[in-house]
Amino acid sequence: MDWREFAERMAELARELLAKESVQETLDAIAVAAVELVQGCDAAGILAVRGGRAVTLASHGDMVRESDRLQGELGEGPCFDLARGHADERAYRIEDMSAPRTDWPRFASAAHGLGIGSMTGVLLYTDREDFGALNLYSERPGAFTREFETAGWLLASHAAVALSSARTIDQLEHAMETRHAIGEAIGILRERHRMSEDDAFNVLRRISQHHNVKLRDVARRVREEPPREK
Repeated sequence: MDWREFAERMAELARELLAKESVQETLDAIAVAAVELVQGCDAAGILAVRGGRAVTLASHGDMVRESDRLQGELGEGPCFDLARGHADERAYRIEDMSAPRTDWPRFASAAHGLGIGSMTGVLLYTDREDFGALNLYSERPGAFTREFETAGWLLASHAAVALSSARTIDQLEHAMETRHAIGEAIGILRERHRMSEDDAFNVLRRISQHHNVKLRDVARRVREEPPREK
């Protein structure tokens, strides 16, 4: 591996990831970049475990979703264990999927049947949170040496920072959209019912609490409801 060329490409990728407009675009770009940047990688994906269930956040390559589905159904597998924090390790590497596995016997057999020869994976995490596991697949055994495991670590580090930034931006934009929707709904109630701003907000809040509906959804309904004819 030409590490100078790899470093240059990683710098470009960092800028590209930070320019993405949503968390999903960032996730998808990370999976694509793994296949493009890591030699021997035929497919890549990001798996998270939510409530004990495997969730594919991004995939690039046919075998990714099927592998994630198998691990979720069987409740075993390297990506599944890594994403749910089953072990203290932050990475794994399987050199030959055809070799017997005592830790994931059912998954290993099924994965080999999918055409997976070798795998490696790294947690996507920052000091504050884990985002899931970045998993790399190859059709041939022995594709991922320690050198390429290091490349995966570097990619995952860049990806985690970009994901953290994208998530923050998404949350800020969502908060702004919610504030705008509530503000519009308050204005509509004030005009229709001749009430103060505080009274209009309290009406929205009471409806939200009584019906167990989020405030932004109550505001959306008010905005979409046509005015009654006098």
